Amino acid sequence: MGITAALVKELRDKTGAGMMDCKKALTETDGDIEKAIVYLREKGIAKAAKKAGRETREGLIVSYIHPGDKLGTMVEIACETDFVARTDDFRTMAKDIAMHVAAANPVALSREDVPADLIEKEKDIYRTQALNDGKPEKVIDRIIEGRIDKYYAETCLLEQAFVKDPDQTISDLLNAMIAKLGENMSIRRFVRFQIGG
Repeated sequence: MGITAALVKELRDKTGAGMMDCKKALTETDGDIEKAIVYLREKGIAKAAKKAGRETREGLIVSYIHPGDKLGTMVEIACETDFVARTDDFRTMAKDIAMHVAAANPVALSREDVPADLIEKEKDIYRTQALNDGKPEKVIDRIIEGRIDKYYAETCLLEQAFVKDPDQTISDLLNAMIAKLGENMSIRRFVRFQIGG
């Protein structure tokens, strides 16, 4: 199948990736847009991994106030240079993450940040549920592990499905921006305020 300029443009509009990257992705996937998106995301993660060790001393603190003024968030996102922090792409991503925090209400940034006592309580609940469902003792530990993984995916910001595109996690979003802008980035912290909450 021939890779047309219109196909390249469509992929570029969907992913924000460079023209040559889009053309290569389409060539590798025989012109299949969906497979090309996956290909680009995988390449983005590979590029992001190479930059992971670099220091992030610049960045932005971004806020989001939900309509009605009863819910708001602040997020600190770091990058390597002030130049990148001031780009529209970086600012848009930061605002999207702040809005996501308002919508998804994460408990922690990553698995490592979830309090151990909270995980133990969840495990106890899952064990009791499994026993009440009559599950054999030998499979309960595997059931608990699976449910804990799901719990992390629902409550850890980096593992949550992005509210604007549930096919990617917040970590995927961050890695795609690292690949696009060529700098290491990290979400340092976030806070969510809610009236009465």
